[in-house]
Amino acid sequence: MTKLPSAKYKEIQNQLLNDIKTGKYSEGELIPKEVDLAQELNVSRPTIRHAIQNLVNAGYLERRKKRGTIVKHTKIKQQFIHVIESYNDEIKNNGLNAKTKVLSFKIEEAKKSIQKALNLKEQEKVYKLIRLRYANNIPVVLVTTYLPIKQLPNFAKIDFSEKSLYQELEKAGLAITQVKRKLEIKKANQDESKLLQIAENSPVFYFHSTGLTKDEEKLEYSIATYRGDNNYFMIDIDQRKRI
Repeated sequence: MTKLPSAKYKEIQNQLLNDIKTGKYSEGELIPKEVDLAQELNVSRPTIRHAIQNLVNAGYLERRKKRGTIVKHTKIKQQFIHVIESYNDEIKNNGLNAKTKVLSFKIEEAKKSIQKALNLKEQEKVYKLIRLRYANNIPVVLVTTYLPIKQLPNFAKIDFSEKSLYQELEKAGLAITQVKRKLEIKKANQDESKLLQIAENSPVFYFHSTGLTKDEEKLEYSIATYRGDNNYFMIDIDQRKRI
């Protein structure tokens, strides 16, 4: 078997992947035939074949009998189950463009469930921040976040369509260093389906998250509804870390 020049097929592979991510080849569309790509890019067919097969193995492309090779609908790898990082960073790590739309940002008296989640007293007030978050202009997750006002008196001035919540908390000297999450699978209600652009009753990942500071102060409580059709979650278990 002929050994291919690694730099060449990887170069072609990266070029094709970039064409997929930038929309030159959209979901469900056939990419050019191997012979045409080889001629266009001035490389051998085995080089093209190797690059395409790697993208098939990675889930970006799919070979169809009698049709050719099409662009697959790919899911977004979410690692926030075991990594604390901003949504923007997570989406950028997938090679996608992140965008946030603030649907509502107001101050209200904490309900009993929020009081319990954040260890608040009766009549204490919280910020209620609702954001719809996108990847390549496709809605991915709807997030409702509650934050205690007493620790964050100036947060009402922040534009969270542009600013990262975790970065702003870090600037305020209240970085989130621990997060506890509870995962459920449920069906999207009417409002969620409309905002996330999915059919009503479609399965969604439903996360309850509590963010704590290094002093174990509960500072953030969020409810995130992730589309089930374009997200998957990585869970890293290392047997070597057992004590």
